[in-house]
Amino acid sequence: MDAFLDLFRYTFFQHALLGSLLASIACGIIGTYIVTRRLVFISGGITHASFGGIGIGLYTGLSPLLTAAVFSVLSAFGVEWLSHRSDMREDSAIAVFWTFGMAVGIIFSFLAPGFTPDLSSYLFGNILTITTGDLVLLASVSVLLAGFFAVFLRPIVAIAFDREFARSQHIPVARFEYLLMMFIALTIVACLRMVGIVLALSLLTLPQMTANLFTYSFKRIIFLSVGFGWAGCLGGLLLSYQLQVPSGACIIFVSILIYAACKLLKNKIVHY
Repeated sequence: MDAFLDLFRYTFFQHALLGSLLASIACGIIGTYIVTRRLVFISGGITHASFGGIGIGLYTGLSPLLTAAVFSVLSAFGVEWLSHRSDMREDSAIAVFWTFGMAVGIIFSFLAPGFTPDLSSYLFGNILTITTGDLVLLASVSVLLAGFFAVFLRPIVAIAFDREFARSQHIPVARFEYLLMMFIALTIVACLRMVGIVLALSLLTLPQMTANLFTYSFKRIIFLSVGFGWAGCLGGLLLSYQLQVPSGACIIFVSILIYAACKLLKNKIVHY
């Protein structure tokens, strides 16, 4: 345990702790909207579509996270636009961008000149490798999300639970939906270096599922999700250190264990 405590002296571990907190805040906020609005499958499509931006970034020499952000936001807008067309089902629209993004990413990453960085870092993530730039991105997304939800919480809740009711209250539903899809895409990209493309969706859903066991209040789910998300990140870091395995997978594994423990605890309380 002393060896683990010694890690707190190192900059990379301090970055990991701060990054996990910022990611928990961002995912706790937008993830509550995703789960309430039942957009988990859409978020999965955007997550995998982001790989197309990473491939383009590697090919052009630009920052992969920058190109992934642009590609993800455009994909999110595309899914939102296609899913509202009468001649296109929502799941079909998601599948189009999901597969297109992965195909573009694979093609351009292999066409990239020179040495290609390890793609596994983008697919599976490694929180111990996040940089100051990654922290700035996470902090920016977290602050924007917190401010946006603080100002527009009522219309967001109305849209999340009943879009038709929101329209009857003269809320610009389409505009809010596009903005929220943009935030979903940016949050996913900001978390790629932590847990990767394969596991990013779990960070947006597992803490919210756990919080939903104890409350149905939208606002309380956000706060509890942040707490459960950070607990999963800290536990995953400890497990990763002990087993010497990738941190991204450990974070998700611990988050699942937390959900299972809370589920058992709630069932036991209800039973008694």
